Amino acid sequence: MGKSAEVYKISFLNKGKVYEVFVKGVYQSDLYGFIEIEDFLFDEKTQVVVDPSEEKLKAEFSGVKRSFIPMQAIIRIDEVDKSGVAKISSGDNITPFPVSLIGSKADTQES
Repeated sequence: MGKSAEVYKISFLNKGKVYEVFVKGVYQSDLYGFIEIEDFLFDEKTQVVVDPSEEKLKAEFSGVKRSFIPMQAIIRIDEVDKSGVAKISSGDNITPFPVSLIGSKADTQES
């Protein structure tokens, strides 16, 4: 995806929650079935009010150069004009897409 001024909003499922982060780089990974995201952007606030979910994301991705997200966990990728507030929300009404890359034993055995 190219120019360095681009900003992407990525929504994905992680541990039953919907994570929404802003990054500068989104790429198809060399690891099969993964998307790479890098250069995380967090809203640098100088206000007293702090969003706890953004602080949790900041702490979780602190020191992370690049993250590999499974394709089936991706909900949406948007190119946006500017970075916003990263957040974690409940994934109560979202079900991950069922993907089986390897068949189960029941699929391979005959009765």
